[in-house]
Formats: sequence, C-alpha cells, structure tokens
Amino acid sequence: MARPASTSDPRRRNARYTPLDADGPLPTDMIRSVRAIGRDPLRFLEGCVQRYGDLVAFPMPRSPVLLVNDPAGVRRVLQEGHRGYCKQTVQYGALSLVTGSGLLTADGDAWLRRRRLVQPAFHHSGLPAVAAAAATAAEQLRAQWAAAPDGVLDLDSAVLRAMLDVVGRTLFDADLADVGRQVVAAVDDALHVVVARARSPLPAWLPTPSRARLRAAVQTLDAVCLDVVRRRRESGIRNDATDLLALLLRSSDASTGLTDRELRDELVTLVIAGHETVASALTWSLHLLSRDDDVQNRLAAELDDVLGGRAPGWDDLPRLTYTRAVVDEALRLYPPAWVVTRRARADDEVSGIAVPAGTLMIISPWLVHRRAQSWPDPERFDPQRFDPERSAAGPAARADYLPFGAGPRLCIGREFALVEAVLVLAGLLRGRRVSPVDAVPPQVDALVTLRPRGGLRLRLTAG
Repeated sequence: MARPASTSDPRRRNARYTPLDADGPLPTDMIRSVRAIGRDPLRFLEGCVQRYGDLVAFPMPRSPVLLVNDPAGVRRVLQEGHRGYCKQTVQYGALSLVTGSGLLTADGDAWLRRRRLVQPAFHHSGLPAVAAAAATAAEQLRAQWAAAPDGVLDLDSAVLRAMLDVVGRTLFDADLADVGRQVVAAVDDALHVVVARARSPLPAWLPTPSRARLRAAVQTLDAVCLDVVRRRRESGIRNDATDLLALLLRSSDASTGLTDRELRDELVTLVIAGHETVASALTWSLHLLSRDDDVQNRLAAELDDVLGGRAPGWDDLPRLTYTRAVVDEALRLYPPAWVVTRRARADDEVSGIAVPAGTLMIISPWLVHRRAQSWPDPERFDPQRFDPERSAAGPAARADYLPFGAGPRLCIGREFALVEAVLVLAGLLRGRRVSPVDAVPPQVDALVTLRPRGGLRLRLTAG
C-alpha cells in the first residue's frame, strides 16, 4: 500500500517542500549544489542516493520530482505502468530542438505511428548487412589507427566518424563519409548546447551565443538530410529496398505517410541516435580494456580462436560470446543514455510512494547499474557477469540493466547497435592490443551520451 503524501512528516526534513513521501535535499542544499550539478551531475546524483536511498524527492518548483533507483520502481515507470507516463520533460523538450518530433522525442499516438513505420527497417533480416558495414568500418578505423603517429589516436572523435559511416550505409543506403566530419561537428555542437540549456535556469528565448550556435548546427543537419534525400530520389528507390530511408520516402508519398518535416525529423534522430550510442559503447569498451590486461588477454584468446587472424563477419557472432560480454559490461559501467525522464499523466504508486499526476520521474541507468544489491563490487570491470552460462536470464530481462531503456520504448536499434559494437571491437583488436597514453583516466562528460572529457587517446600495438 502506498504511503500517503505528506507535508508535515516530522521524520523528514524535506516534508514541507514536497508532497512525495521520500527523503531528499532541502532547497538550500539545491542552491548550494547548482555549480556541482552543472559540473558533474553524475556525482551529484550518486551523492543523493548514498545519503537518501533509492527514492529521492527533490524540492523543485511547479511539480514534484522523484529520482527512482529501485529496480521495482524502474519497472513500474518504464514497463508495467508505461501508459501512465509521458515524455513531456525538460530533457526531451531540449532534445526536440535538434531532433524535432522524431521517434526519440515523440509521444502517444504520434510515437506509435512512427514506430510502426520504421520497424520494418530494423527487422532481424537486416542484421547481416549491418554486420558487413561494421566489419568494413572496423578495418578502416584499424588502418587509420595504425597509420597514426606512434599508433596513438583520439578514439572519441575517430569512432564517432566511423559509426556515422555505418549509419549512412545501413539505414540510408547512402555514403555519408564525405560529409561525416561536418555532421559529427554539427551534432556535437548542437548536443552540447542542448545539454547546457537543459541545465540552465535562463529562459530558452534569450538571444544568447549558444542560441546562435544551435541554430547554425541545426541548419547544417537540415542541409545534410535534404542532400541525402535528394540523392536518393534522383537515384531511384527500388521496390525491394528495405533500408529506413526507402521506407520513409515511400511512406511520404502516401496520404497517411510522413510529411517532409516529419521525414527530416526521423533522419536527424537516426543520425544522432544511430551513431552516438554505438560510438559511446565502443569508446568506453576500449578504455576499460586498455586498463585491464587480464580481460584483454581473455578477449585476445577468443578472437584468435574464432577468427584466426581474419576479419570478423556475421557468422562469427554466435561464438564471440566474451566479446559480447565485454560490450555488455562496458554498457553497464558507461550506459550511453545515462538519464531517462518521464512525467506522470495520472496519480500512481511507485515503490510504495504515492506519485501525484504531473510528477517528474528521473531514472539514471548510471546509478541503477551501480547498485551493490544488484551488482556485487559494482565499480569493477568484470565481463563474466554476462557469461551466458552463469545466468539463465539474459541482460535484456533485467530491470536493473537498461542501457537501451526498457519496456515498449526500448531502443528500436538495440540489436543493430550490439551487432555493430561487437564486430567493430573484434575487428579492431584481432591480433592487436590497446593501451592508455595518459596516466590519469579521462573524466566522464554527462552530455546526451557519456563522453570522455577532452577525448580518449589510446595506443594500438601488435600483440
């Protein structure tokens, strides 16, 4: 039974500031933490959970705010009671400045319509083509890395460009390599501005320099999308073409299909989501491997056994179990989507707490993935957590593991992303080893995805 909302509970210092029956910081605590939140929101949230527990009420104006770090509560919001929660939050409002009303930010019937339109492009039958594109990207990235001075490369920027190329070839049936640098720069600039806006108390309409930067970045993305669409229309769309762009273009000509603006929004969404997530997973996988010789040795043994020195392909995936476990564990420690927000449409109950309509719900995979109750020694990099022989339930079945979200809004490209990450990692490190250049590990930038602050320089050597 839910605990009743209270504003006079003497056991909680914050009772007068929130209708939620959960402990949390006072308004003065929040004011003192403004700079710390902007500088390192992950550490701030970690501190809140350590002090107040898995349910934290924040004293924010206009609506109650509840941080949910309890797996049962996560399941309630994202799965069991998902119809009672929407994406009308600051996080998705800021993202929509770049993506428009694409699949990532759309809600309700609009989301369902778009999901049904794009679902065929993510059918399992398309995975071999994704595997081939990933293997090609791995070889190109491997050659680029080997040619770099002293074998040192900034993996953050290099992997972002490589994954954009995979997105272009598999989802759009177009080669985006020629505009790859321009797109990555525009996406990076736009998302930095979006994150800054989401954290800023200033109204979005103010004519700040960041507003001009955002406008320029969005104009670049618009121009690229128009160019890709123009090229595709000029080359013709085969009736048997099943890539996303072909499906969207065919639907745009139907009376119930997408308008030109909706088409642009989906393309921008896929450009962002399709390369940022995989690039983040790969970058942190390589970072973790570079600092753990034991794990890297075991990975090398599997790659030698399965590949024998050749490049990987689709048929190798079932045997690359440890490589997949490395990716899964990297996604646990560094989930690309580090925060998920929802707003309650109606009154609900979450982990015994009465949640009024309008409450903003915050779920952080970064925190959920570090609960000692779920993950013993949670800070340790241990791919064997995901050994299929040690667990009957796969990672997707766990409410305490959600690098791609959970419930009906589970990332539509999850399987594509995992195939890409596993094969790129295998292709890069077959017969090679990776080692850190800098003594101090990089700090984590909690942007739209988790990124290494200042880049990630790693060295590739024969091994």
